[in-house]
Amino acid sequence: MKQMLRAITDKVTTKKGMWITLVSWLIITIVLAVFAPNAKDYEVSRIVSLPEDAQSVIAQSKVDEYFEDSNGTPGILVFKAKEGKIEFSDLINVFEQIEVAKIPGVEQVVPLTSLPPQAAAGFFSEDQTTALLPMVFDESLETKEIQDSKDKILKVVEENTDLTLYVTGPAGIATDSLDLFSRADLVLIFSTVGLILILLIVIYRSPLLALIPLLAAVFVYEVVMQMLGILGKAGLQLSNQTISIASILLFAAVIDYSLFVFSRFQEELKSYDSKYDAMRAAMKEVGMPVFFSGGTVLAAMLVLFFANLGDYRNFAPTFATTMVVIMIASITLVPALFTLFGRKSFWPKVPKVGEEKVKDHSIWSRVGRLVVKKPGLSAGIVGIILLISAANMFNLTYEFDTMKSFPKDMPSRQGYELIEEKFEKGELAPSTVLFEGKQAVTKEEQNTLREALLEQDLVSNVRINGTADENRVLNFSLTFEEGPYSVKTIDSMEQIINNSDTLLENANLKGNLYFAGETASKVDDRSTNNRDVILIVILETILIFGMLIVLTKSIKMPIYMMGTILVSFLAALGLGMFLTNLFFGIDTIANRVPLYAFVFLVALGIDYNIMLISRYQEERRTHSVKEAVQIAVSKTGGVISSAGIILAATFAVLMTQPVQLLFVFGFIVAVGILLDTFLIRGVLLPGLIVLLEKDKAVSKEN
Repeated sequence: MKQMLRAITDKVTTKKGMWITLVSWLIITIVLAVFAPNAKDYEVSRIVSLPEDAQSVIAQSKVDEYFEDSNGTPGILVFKAKEGKIEFSDLINVFEQIEVAKIPGVEQVVPLTSLPPQAAAGFFSEDQTTALLPMVFDESLETKEIQDSKDKILKVVEENTDLTLYVTGPAGIATDSLDLFSRADLVLIFSTVGLILILLIVIYRSPLLALIPLLAAVFVYEVVMQMLGILGKAGLQLSNQTISIASILLFAAVIDYSLFVFSRFQEELKSYDSKYDAMRAAMKEVGMPVFFSGGTVLAAMLVLFFANLGDYRNFAPTFATTMVVIMIASITLVPALFTLFGRKSFWPKVPKVGEEKVKDHSIWSRVGRLVVKKPGLSAGIVGIILLISAANMFNLTYEFDTMKSFPKDMPSRQGYELIEEKFEKGELAPSTVLFEGKQAVTKEEQNTLREALLEQDLVSNVRINGTADENRVLNFSLTFEEGPYSVKTIDSMEQIINNSDTLLENANLKGNLYFAGETASKVDDRSTNNRDVILIVILETILIFGMLIVLTKSIKMPIYMMGTILVSFLAALGLGMFLTNLFFGIDTIANRVPLYAFVFLVALGIDYNIMLISRYQEERRTHSVKEAVQIAVSKTGGVISSAGIILAATFAVLMTQPVQLLFVFGFIVAVGILLDTFLIRGVLLPGLIVLLEKDKAVSKEN
């Protein structure tokens, strides 16, 4: 691998190779932009997450099999009176107008005109200021098509009534999410580019050093988006959240690897007159670490293929594609661009042959000397800080209500909260309980089973929705006292599912109970997520550990590297949640965030350890352990700290996104990267090396 990379970088850094590389990237980018579809054309707001063998998925398929009317995408029209109360005639009028409009895709609306007064009253709040009307959209409709139908409904209501309408439920949430992310994507990209540009100029005080990495990132971004578009056309679902995070990863990684390349290039320009010779010498030392750093991120993303949840698996092809392009760019496009501009890249501080490579009085030179002089004290203080931060993990509270993650002014959330406020909380999403028996069930047996379900913890109401297959199949609607997404409700549903055999036995019925709906799905989601977290953490740790052994040709170094990164992740999660609560009043965390954070913090954090250890091993050829550590910290400190600040700031841009999950994820990753940059790479890891490594055999090879 090293010889192959060396052969590539040697060719790229010649005058002819440089031009061939740049022209090739330009042609590829233009061809893809003209002929390939864009990833944005295939974005979806929601993907199927639970595996097909999940109990709630099986249950829903049973419901769809016996009760065909349950198919489609449900939505809830929530009407709010601007003044006074809503009359039944107002709702009848809306119903008739929607019927007359023959809106495409509206498959089913509750037939209010044929309902008895007692049943119709259930669609009004107690104070009659709010009313709801359930409806179903054709299951074949794409989210954009549902959006068009929803807009037509809003127009009908606006033209014919004085009521305020909010569309919520899965249909409303999906369309609002799509609209939300289409606007937020522009904010994300412009914020990312603008922030990186400002930070690069402030840190390096050179306009070209700011523009060249961004130019490389723009090329990579265009290629990646078109390649993902090809995958989307081939059938890959592209989640808008996944695309948002992939965009951040792309800019962050390209800038990171560019900094590593031009930092070493600047150093070598002080030894070589020729810019081609300087870049060749630079890539000889950093080519392998940079490419390998990308490889660890790629490996981390590929591991997600082993997850059961679709949210995690959807990351794998998207991020793997992104990382493959970034890795290729890091050893071709990036060095070619810096070689093209040569010494001018660093204007106004142009490096000259014979200049001192690293100033002895720099901040990181002082840190290196301090760590080498007092490794135990340095590592001990940092270790205590990390352990105290990690201890806050025991206070994590998980949130399963995804609606609470969206902005408060989002129409579907406003409608959702109106239902929550004006109706029973459990009515937000009643659960479906399906009994499938071997023989017809009598009315008495139906009532016995209903009573048994009603006696379960937190259940407030159970009603029979219908029967099928000559009374062999029963459909119950079960409502909980608490909201369908509360932890108490999920716990209660899990207990009911586990006790289903006992329930049937007590009711003297033979058959099976199936539980479908939002709460049952959350039970499966929670258990599947817990399994995925354990599996992915173990697999990723083992895989990256093995890769580090190959890179370092050592067993002890990977132990130091992985051990410090794992501790850093726990500290980032604990400290991150403490700070989000302290500064932003967010005291819960989505159950996806810990694994998202783990994958990115371990994969990206290990990059800095790789750069430090690679330089340490390079210096170890001719220096003692302490000298090698001091030199490695001094020579990599500047670029790694700069890269860390930029990487942390880039992920912090996710805090501009209108979804709390991304806000918290971006903040925690930013905190973790800063811990890795300054405490792990700068103090803890060097301190451990000085404490644990011995000067037994110093190689004299050059």
